[in-house]
This record gives sequence, C-alpha cells and structure tokens, in this order.
Amino acid sequence: MLLTLFLVGGAVFPVYSQKIIIPVYSKSNALILQVEDSKDLNMAYFGEKLSDENEYKNISRVYRPAEDYSSMLASAYTASGTRNLAEPAISVTHADGNNGLHLLYESHKQEKIDENVSLTTIVLKDPVYPFWVTLYYKAYVNEDVIEQWSSIRHKEKKSVTLGKFASANLLMRGSAYWLRQYHGDWAREMQPEESRLTHGIKVLDSKLGTRANLFQPPLFMVSLDKPATEDEGKVLFASLSWTGNFRVDLEVDHQDNLRIIAGVSNFASAYSLKPGEEFSTPAFLYTLSNSGKGLASRNLHDWARNYKLVDGKGTRLTLLNNWEATYFDFNESKLSALLKDTKKLGVDLFLLDDGWFANKYPRNDDHAGLGDWQENKQKLPNGISYLVKEADANGVKFGIWIEPEMVNPKSELYEKHPDWVIRQPGRDEHYFRNQLVLDLSNPKVQDFVFGIVDGLLSKNPELAYIKWDCNAVIYNAHSSYLQNQSHLYIEYVRGLYKVLQRIRAKYASIPMMLCSGGGGRVDYGALQYFTEYWPSDNTDPLERIFMQWEYSYFFPAIASANHVTDWGKQPVKFRTDVAMMGKLGFDIVISKLDPKDLTFCQQAVKTYDSVKDIIWQGDQYRLTNPLTDDVASVFYLDKAKSAGVIFNYLVNNRYGAGSAVPIRLKGLDPSKKYRLEEINLYPGTRSALNPGTIYTSDFLMKIGFNPAVKSGRNSVVVKITEVR
Repeated sequence: MLLTLFLVGGAVFPVYSQKIIIPVYSKSNALILQVEDSKDLNMAYFGEKLSDENEYKNISRVYRPAEDYSSMLASAYTASGTRNLAEPAISVTHADGNNGLHLLYESHKQEKIDENVSLTTIVLKDPVYPFWVTLYYKAYVNEDVIEQWSSIRHKEKKSVTLGKFASANLLMRGSAYWLRQYHGDWAREMQPEESRLTHGIKVLDSKLGTRANLFQPPLFMVSLDKPATEDEGKVLFASLSWTGNFRVDLEVDHQDNLRIIAGVSNFASAYSLKPGEEFSTPAFLYTLSNSGKGLASRNLHDWARNYKLVDGKGTRLTLLNNWEATYFDFNESKLSALLKDTKKLGVDLFLLDDGWFANKYPRNDDHAGLGDWQENKQKLPNGISYLVKEADANGVKFGIWIEPEMVNPKSELYEKHPDWVIRQPGRDEHYFRNQLVLDLSNPKVQDFVFGIVDGLLSKNPELAYIKWDCNAVIYNAHSSYLQNQSHLYIEYVRGLYKVLQRIRAKYASIPMMLCSGGGGRVDYGALQYFTEYWPSDNTDPLERIFMQWEYSYFFPAIASANHVTDWGKQPVKFRTDVAMMGKLGFDIVISKLDPKDLTFCQQAVKTYDSVKDIIWQGDQYRLTNPLTDDVASVFYLDKAKSAGVIFNYLVNNRYGAGSAVPIRLKGLDPSKKYRLEEINLYPGTRSALNPGTIYTSDFLMKIGFNPAVKSGRNSVVVKITEVR
C-alpha cells in the first residue's frame, strides 16, 4: 500500500492507495490473493463467493489472530531461509552457497482460455538474487475445480539446488480441521481414516518411486469446522497429479490456520537447476464444496470427464479376461475357445493377460521373461496377429496385457542391457514380484518402452485395448545413465510421461487400462493418458463395495474397471451387480458356469448396455453408507434427471440385517414423477417391487423407497424412469 500525505486546512491526512487484489473465481468459490505493502503475496481468502466483490479487500481486517512474528504465515508460496518460521513450499541453495530466499510480487496476468477456463499467472522474484517463481492457478468455473502449479527459474552464474519445490501452498481458516486420508497394501487399497488435525505437521507421502500409491495415495479430504457428510459441511477434496513420490504437509499453525503444502516429494531428490532451465511442478488439483462430500465428488467427476480422462465423454468396451481362467497356462487352442466364450457371453473384447511372451526364458510364471516382448512360439506359434484375426472372426475385439517398465533378472533384456536397470552397483539386488524397474530417465529405455506398444499396434492395427501394468517399486535407487542421482525419482516420472505422450500422439484413441498391481498408480497425472484404472486385484465383491465407494469420491464411474471373478462367496448376481458400477468386465471360466448363471450373465450384459451411459455420464449420489449401514446404496442419475440406476447391497450378514427403513433419493427434479422397476433379476426370480407405482420426486426424496434388501435378496438393482 502506498502512502501519500495531503495538506487540508493546515492538517496533514494520510491517504492510502488500494492493495492489489488478485481473485481466482469459480462458479461457487473465490480464492483471493493480495499483494501487501511489502510486495509479499498472501492468500487472503479461500471460500464461498461474496455477492459484492469489492468486499474482498476487507477480509484481512476482520481477523484478529495471534501475532505473526514473521508476517509470512499467509504467504501464497512460502520460501525458507529468511524470516519464515513455518514449513516452506520452497527451499534453495543459491550458487554462492546462501540458503536464503524471499519472494516478492513482480507482476501478474489473467486470461480466459475459453468460456469455462481461466488462467491466473503471478510472477514472484527474490530482491537479492535473479531467481523467479511463477505461480499458476487454472480455474474450471462450472466444475469448481482449480489446478495449481509453479515453475522455478534463475539466472545465477551457476546451478542452484532446489531442496523443496511444492506445487501449491494453500491457507484455510476454520475452527477445526478434519482429515480423511487413505492407506492400504496390495488387495487392501483405499482404506479410509478420519481424524482431527492438531497443531504441528501431518505428512502424507510416498517414497516408492513407482507404484507410488501402494501404501498411501495422494488423495485426501479436509473438512472445516466439523466432519462433512454427504450433503452438509465445508470440505476440500485434493490430490497431486503425479505418478511418483509425493508429499503433502498439513500444518495447523499457532494462529489456528491450516496450511497445506503439496508437491513432488523432496526425498533423495535435491534438484540441481541450471541457469536458464525451468523446473515445472505437477498440478495440485482441488475442489471446495460448501454442501458436503457428494457435491465435491460430482464436481471432480464432471471435471475428469470433460478435461482429463482420455475419451472421458465417450464409450468403453466390456471384456472377458483370461487371467483367472488360465493364469500362465494357455495355448492357441485354449485362447480360441475363450474367444468363442467372449462372443457367447456378449461382451465386446477378449483380453489376453500375462504370459504370452519370451522364448529363451519363457514367461510360464512371474520369475522369468519380463522384458522379452516377443510372442512365445510354443504357446502362440502363429503370433498375436492370428489371435486378433480369430477375435475378428468371432465378432469381438482383442486386447493385450503388457508391463513394459519392468524386467526379470532372468531375461534376455537383463543380460543384454544391465545398464538399463535401476540398481545399486556392488549391492545385492532386491526384488518385488521377482522383478526390477527399467531406468526411464534414459532416452534409450524410453524408446524401448515406446517400441513395445508401437510394435504391437503397428503389426496389429486392429488391436483394440492395452492393459498397462506396473508391479514393482524402486529398490536400490541408482541410474547408470544419470550423473546426478538425486534426479532419478523425478526423471523417472518425466520419462514415463514422455513415453505416454508419444503413445497418445500416435495412437490417440486406443483404450488403455492403468493397472499397477491394483490401485498403485491411481492419480490424474497418469490418468490423463488412460481411459480407465484398475482399483484393486482384490475383486471380492463385498470388499469392492467399500473400495469403489471411496474411489468414487475422486474418480468417475467410467474410469473404474470392475471385473466379475470367482473371488468371494457371493452368488454371480451379487458379483455382477457390483461390477456394473463402473466399466464392466468378466474374468471367469464361461464354460464352467451353471446354465442359469450363464443365462444371467448374458442378460446382465444386455441390461448393462441399456443403462451404462447413465452410470458413466450421470451424477453419482451415495445414499446409504456401507461403513455405517446394513445396506450400501449408490444412485446414478442422468443429467436430464429423467432416468437413473440405484444399486443396493447387503453388507451385513447378521441375523435380520437388511433395508428396514426406506432409502431416500437425491438430486431428482422436484417437478417430475417417477416409476421404479427392478432390473438385472436372476432367472426364475420375481421382484419384490411393484413396477406400477408412480412416485413424486417429493415422496422419493423425503420418504424414499425400500428395495427390500435382505438375506437371500442381497443385491437389488432398480431403474428409475421419469413418467411423462
């Protein structure tokens, strides 16, 4: 703020000019940045929009917190080494060895990318060193989503070392803060925990290198003042779009504010930044809902379908996978029979899983062959092209599994190119699923991995689907290619993205599943190159209800690949109904199905085809929670509010458990009437619902309906249709 003195009637009066206010608006929210007199850039407000935008300048005046001794707690991007006393977003060692950094406002600009998207760019500079940080805020207005990232550059005489380099630094004000985070392991993904944040720092992070989400994903929620419910409370959903090591600091400071700093993990990753080089961080994405978790999730779903997923507004292929039918034990005749089963089942595609490659060290189990991507001549004497043609002759498409970033020590690739493998020289190798990770920081390795996909698709242009797996983490991190080993974790992910960008540049529409041993890579940094993800290798439908419930907060149903398998003790109807809440697939032996089960599965595929657009593109409402209720109920409603599908499952097998009370619907058009009809019935069974009853939306949302879920009727799917 500039001070000017005016002389009026012999008295001197100070007149203050206005502070620079930089607003970032979305449909419901405002993120307000403010340039102080000192040129420090602070975050003044993040919350629900005010009706009068002129009042944002008054916000800082109404807070009376404890003294901020550093005057930096509200910093929009907190630097370390000068007067800051809190956790920094950035720390550096300058070329002269000095560790101090202070960032002051230099300039900003705001531009409309289109009618819905705006980009705010703010340049900060150190007053002593030629060192700049540019902050980016990309707002998707209708979806209430913001992507935030930073870029770092300098013109010092020699390289500067970046010790920390966050994407974002948020400030939130509330009376209390409740964190919902996730943990897990293989087959136990997305286990939720909710706790109140106390003073100090809570860190969410990963140091695994690849498959970084195995123990903890970069997904979280923060409720302000009290834990948010589906329909009430203020809650932030957030995630880092990065397919590697991440770090999120959640610090409740002595002023009782919450500071969220998120970015790539700086673990073993000090980055040497050359003069003139620009270091860009990945996007930290978030949406703030003032009406509970359900709205936040629908915002993210719309954003993902509109802007992030490959073909997010398009279609998906139903499939039959051979993995649980054959594992590694198959040949052409077995696969030809499965292709006929694919047609018999009525799905779109047959997916050939692991075990189709390698000759010197045949891929007959997971101990050998990974990295040698030639068709196994004993199993497939006529190659993949024969199977693609066989699939076409049977009226279905053909897809294939690959794990191109990995290598078995027992492989020709390992023998020929040990320098392509991430491993410490002179140390014993340590394996994850009997394999090691290829060094994608090396451009030759990038070419090799791209060549695996390019070779398959060039030789087989009718190949219609790729399942991309990644089962190992990085042990003994060392690159024989890189001179600076602290760059490895970052350059690995950059290399992966370069490969995926090349694939999408040449093969823009090929459907690809992001697998990674289950949910080891479920982030929007990777998903921008894929059509779907594999939530977990655990396909027990009861477990999947809980997992899919939590995943669905952050990802739309069209992105969730769900397969019917023999895991679990539930009947095939229950297993199929659960898998229908996403992109449906099967991984069962069709020839061994009971005739009634086969008839049901065939009819279920047709039923799914009739409602899949509602599931994929509609709004999702969670009606009853499996963590607290006997029945889990999930509702998908089309954008016109004219048709929907309600999935209801018994999740408590104790005596008498079931839908004792009606389930209230959400999101219906208040002016419309609806009819409810049970669908996906098992052959020979009758519905307990009366399809002739017509309900007002008022009744269904205030009273509800009862799907009559109980033991023996543990899965009920209901279609709701507008009565015109």
